[in-house]
Amino acid sequence: MKKYFVIVLLSFGILQAFGQNKTCPCCTEIHSEFDFWIGSWEVTNPNGTKAGTNTLTKVEGKCVLKENWVSATPGYTGTSNSFFNLKTKQWEQIWIDNQGASLHLKGNKVGNQMILKTDKENNKDGQLFFHRVTWTDNEDGTVRQLWETITNENVTVAFDGLYKRKE
Repeated sequence: MKKYFVIVLLSFGILQAFGQNKTCPCCTEIHSEFDFWIGSWEVTNPNGTKAGTNTLTKVEGKCVLKENWVSATPGYTGTSNSFFNLKTKQWEQIWIDNQGASLHLKGNKVGNQMILKTDKENNKDGQLFFHRVTWTDNEDGTVRQLWETITNENVTVAFDGLYKRKE
């Protein structure tokens, strides 16, 4: 019995050392860094026009932030899964839309921003480029999502949306 008790205590100590919770392994501070984006949102463009709606929930034992996007442009939808990768010690997002496009973003939270980037690749002109998506947790409860495509020194805005919670 004493041996069993020691094994249990050691196991508990190891789990605690790695910040894991046996009943909820993803209920850690690092796993909640992107929780500011959870909710049901109305999304507008910089000019105030409706860009779409978005719903984000935690799934898979609170390990994955699941996104469901519906664009104001009829017929365009997409979904993503965001998660903290314990092996690489960074956030990752896999985006897939109903047009067959996908993005794999990686990065970390810096201050009040989650900043994720794709790997560099060559465009049709042979120039290196990458995508950078930044989510800013604003003090007023809104979230700004800025998606930029960066080629050499040129930055092109692909999407700039302001998320306001649905009431």
